[in-house]
Amino acid sequence: MPTKNIKRVFREEAAFNIKWHLTNHAQSRYYSSLINRQEEFDEVSVSKEFKHNVIAIVYDFDGTLTPQPMQEYTVLPEIGIRDGKKFWEQVNREAARTNGEAIVTYMRLMLKESKSRDFPVTAGKLRELAKNINYFPGVQTYFKRINDYIKKQFGSGIEVRHYVISAGLKEIISGTSIAGYFYKVFASEYYYNEYGAATFPNVVVNDTVKTQFIFRINKGKENLNENINLHMPMHLRPIPFQNILYIGDGLTDVPCMTVIRKNGGHAIAVYKPYSSQGKQICKQLLQAERVDFIAQADYKGGTELDRLIKLLLGVMVEGIRYGRESFRQTRKYGL
Repeated sequence: MPTKNIKRVFREEAAFNIKWHLTNHAQSRYYSSLINRQEEFDEVSVSKEFKHNVIAIVYDFDGTLTPQPMQEYTVLPEIGIRDGKKFWEQVNREAARTNGEAIVTYMRLMLKESKSRDFPVTAGKLRELAKNINYFPGVQTYFKRINDYIKKQFGSGIEVRHYVISAGLKEIISGTSIAGYFYKVFASEYYYNEYGAATFPNVVVNDTVKTQFIFRINKGKENLNENINLHMPMHLRPIPFQNILYIGDGLTDVPCMTVIRKNGGHAIAVYKPYSSQGKQICKQLLQAERVDFIAQADYKGGTELDRLIKLLLGVMVEGIRYGRESFRQTRKYGL
């Protein structure tokens, strides 16, 4: 590492005012992240104003905000399927038989079962059924509480956006009681015919496709018809990876966690209360360094998860403050 970069890192470390112990490996990753951030801010200095003041908190939905998959609260009971586990086993068998993609398979089977029971799947009906969804403790008050915390703790110069990236159905998520807090929802969708009935999958989101949406958030290309493959300089990307926190619950979130963490962002894995299997998976993610922290999925104020989210928000905010001051100095002295 060049000498000037080492000095730069330690100046930034002082700005961050980190008070907790870091392991040697975490220290190395932390310093690398700071160097990347400084190089990014060097590029931003050619702009007339500092724009990297947005933090994105990105959530998986099923198993992260809700204990069960959303379909088990909504469509499946309406078509007489009371045991969600049996439906997902059927999906897995069918996907294996046809060598098909699991998300496409569940969307197809759900339509097939609905048609056999004369239950019309429409966007309006899916939104209506969203009222039946149950959430983990604290979820319904969490978003306002976090928004208020940011404003009170860090002032109006920091903006927080909440995103959802889910293999579940966008139509259902848009009908939930918490939908108004989401800046953008990326999820699977049906295509609807001229009568408003779902006929086939229009958008399919699986674990690897999810990473596309991380880059869309990073580059500000949030419409599916916008190309994200062209190179975009770091200073033009509205939300740096270092300003992204991903919260998920399992192995399907690993691709997103990996992309974000390798680029200097952060991730938390949550597990269902009293689920030894879920907790074990989260421990494996922590050991494999896919996430910064793990916690029980309890979003109430004062819980471990609440504390960890605020801890990482603090780290990201201090990074933004450092970047803003670096930008100001560059402009002030004409560098």
